[in-house]
Parts: sequence; structure tokens; C-alpha cells
Amino acid sequence: MNRIGEIQTPLPAPQTVLIGLLVAIVVTAPELWSVLTHANTVAHEGAHVLAGIGAGRTIQSMRINSDGGGGTVMVPDSGFGFGVAAFAGYLGAGVFGLIAAKLISIGRIAVVLFLCLLLCVVMLLVVRNLFGGRVILICGVLLYLILRYATTGMETAVAYGVTWFLLISGTREAFVIIRAPKDIQDAKVLASMTFIFRSAWCFLWLSGSVIALVIGGTILIRG
Repeated sequence: MNRIGEIQTPLPAPQTVLIGLLVAIVVTAPELWSVLTHANTVAHEGAHVLAGIGAGRTIQSMRINSDGGGGTVMVPDSGFGFGVAAFAGYLGAGVFGLIAAKLISIGRIAVVLFLCLLLCVVMLLVVRNLFGGRVILICGVLLYLILRYATTGMETAVAYGVTWFLLISGTREAFVIIRAPKDIQDAKVLASMTFIFRSAWCFLWLSGSVIALVIGGTILIRG
């Protein structure tokens, strides 16, 4: 925890690329993804929650389900602010990854993990199902232990891993939803509020996630 205010040196490009490749392998492995998908859902629902609060909505509940899905209920559930909150979900992981990459590039590596821990705390306040609570609590405890006890090298490696995970998992999820836009609740909500079809919203999410991955990856590799 005492390293949060320190400026730390970013990793060289070869090590950064290696961590990215390892994360990509983990994210694309079906057996591992069946577990890690819940961390991606935390980012997704976290984006809904933060965007909803920023738009002046009251968050009534948030759930993370064992099948990898989730949901956030806010009021009022209409208007421009609600649309912004609905749109934020599938861009959440990519945007969080971009912010993390920028922080790493300026040496604020420990801050990346601290902000992830802070998000977990916020999510614990609004989660309303036991499974979701366990997922968030596990993520939060792991982040706390790393910040409290890990060496600088381990902390740095984990921060890079988390950042790559956000960028890559967000893109992976976007490629999944574009195959079946009719099944995507967020796209249904936005389509009902606008003249834009569900498939178009899914394409926007895919485009945004890929752009975030490219920009974020470039920032990380360049240090």
C-alpha cells in the first residue's frame, strides 16, 4: 500500500509483450475463460454502475451470475442518462484498460491496482446476490494482498496482467455479442430508445473495444 504514491518504472517492451501473450492465451482458453469471465463481468457491471451514478441514477441492485452474465438495476430507468449507462457496459473493460495503460505509462503502476480495489469496494455496496458477492470479494482480497504484501516486481507484473486482461477480455466479449445481437439486453434497451438497430450497437461496442486494445496495447509496449 505504501507504494501507491511512488513513481515506478514501466517494463521493457519484450516483457510487456510476453505478459500480453500469456494473458491472451488465458483469455482464449475455454476452461480458463469459464472462470475468468466473471472478472470481465465485474468490469462490465462496474461500468454500468459508475456511468449510472455519474448520470444521476440511483443504483438499486447489481448481480453477477454463475453463468457469466449479470445485471444492474437503476432508477429512473429511462432518459439520456440511462442510455449512457446502458451503453457503457460493453465498453467498460476496454475503457478501464485504457486508463490503466495510461497510468502505467506515467509510472503510477500501484495506482492501477488500488483503483481496481476501489471499484470492488463500490461494487460490494450494490451487489445483491451471494455468488456476485463472492466473486467481488475474492477479487478485492487478492488485490489487497498484492498491494499489501507483494514485491514491487510482482505488483508491476500483476498490474500489467490486469491491464492486458481488461483490454483483451473486453474485445473477446465484443466479438461474442456481435454474433447474436438479438440476445443482448443492453442492445435491446438502446434500440428501443433510438432508431439504431441492435446489431449496430454491437458493432459500435466491437469497434470501441478493438480501438481500446490497439491504443492501450501500444501505450503499454512503448512504456
